[in-house]
Amino acid sequence: MALRLDPVGRVRAPGAALALIASCQLILVVDASIVNVALPSIRSSLGFSPENLSWVVNAYTLAFGGLLLLGGRAGDILGHRRVFVAGAVLFTLASLAGGFAMSPAWLLAARAAQGVGAAFAGPASLALVAVTFEEGPRRARALAVFSMAASAGMVVGLVLGGVLTMWASWRWVLFVNVPVGGLVAVLAPRLVAESERLPGRFDLAGALTSTVGTSLLVYGFIRAARQGWGEGLTVAAFGGAVVLLAVFVVVEARARQPIMPLRLFAGRDRCGAYGMRLLLTAAMSGMLFFLTLFVQDVLGFSPLRTGLAFLPTTVALVAASRAVPWLLPRWGARPVMVAGSVLCLAGMVWLTRVSAGSGSLTVLGPVLLFGAGTGLVAVAATFVALSSVPRADSGAASGLLQGVQQVGGSLGVAVLVTVYASARGSVAGIGDAFMAGVVFTACMVVIAAVGFARR
Repeated sequence: MALRLDPVGRVRAPGAALALIASCQLILVVDASIVNVALPSIRSSLGFSPENLSWVVNAYTLAFGGLLLLGGRAGDILGHRRVFVAGAVLFTLASLAGGFAMSPAWLLAARAAQGVGAAFAGPASLALVAVTFEEGPRRARALAVFSMAASAGMVVGLVLGGVLTMWASWRWVLFVNVPVGGLVAVLAPRLVAESERLPGRFDLAGALTSTVGTSLLVYGFIRAARQGWGEGLTVAAFGGAVVLLAVFVVVEARARQPIMPLRLFAGRDRCGAYGMRLLLTAAMSGMLFFLTLFVQDVLGFSPLRTGLAFLPTTVALVAASRAVPWLLPRWGARPVMVAGSVLCLAGMVWLTRVSAGSGSLTVLGPVLLFGAGTGLVAVAATFVALSSVPRADSGAASGLLQGVQQVGGSLGVAVLVTVYASARGSVAGIGDAFMAGVVFTACMVVIAAVGFARR
């Protein structure tokens, strides 16, 4: 079947193309959380030590977060569809290899390879949405679908992880990626148009400093959550990250074709959108981490029931996301951002009241509010971050947005775990951890109110 394009190079079956792109993005995000529920089974099956078990999650997070900027710019230079398919194929093969893992080292290597594939497929998928749909209502609706898939993926991962772990095996939390990845590899060349390629070379100095600097930053947050903020390697990781990222900014200011054009930070609204995605992902990652802990250890939920407990979040998120393309043209980004931030703040404040005597309703109300707020903020922020971006920078802008989200996720878990540890792991400490989430969401409200133009 030949690929049919309209006069500006877009496919004539954009709905099918969008469904394929959003499905791929969904499994990339799902993979960051789906293994959490399966960790006890993985530990007993492969003989992981308690110290190394966290690296089943961290190996993916570190590779994914560290390579996002490089992956985004690779799409601009090589073609977004080509990079999208290559990343999806690597992610799929690594998932298949991980499902057959017979040792801890084998599984960790597969998880790292998954992260590398995701770092290239993720920014390319978002860039393909931007170049396939013209700016305006069509792009707003497409970004709503994409953001819905990306934001819901963290919750869907918990649900799917619980189902697969109880009814099949922990290996299926990896095997489940294979059919979707296979469909992407086969159908993307037929359904998705290739983007225009940016002639030139890779910014190797920028790629090296950004990859190592971002990896050190993410690793610093991961280690801070386990060892504390003052531990030697934690401090060294943060120090190295600051130095390398400072060098990275200098390199980008002088590069002819920077991997992250500094002009992406020129707009007030776009900078506000990056800040909103950072704080939203920080709050959401920390919330899901501790709610999973609370409902299993305090309320005694099984892995399956734990996953199902988060379904209301997904329902509220999807419903709110669908409203954003209608709200943005009428009211602008700021009112939508403010409304979403206030809902997230209300949900997080409610969660600070959890205690050993709390019931299921103590969880249901907050997750509904937070899910609705997330749907509003995530779609609006994604739309603003990609608005008016030149086609030649669409991959870089996509990689930057997703990189900010990865850093935010690691930051949120690290901060909330630190607060929880200061309470010595008590149930009250979970409520204190949610207070740190209140700070993140309160900052969202402030940025939403002052960080965007009126329309």
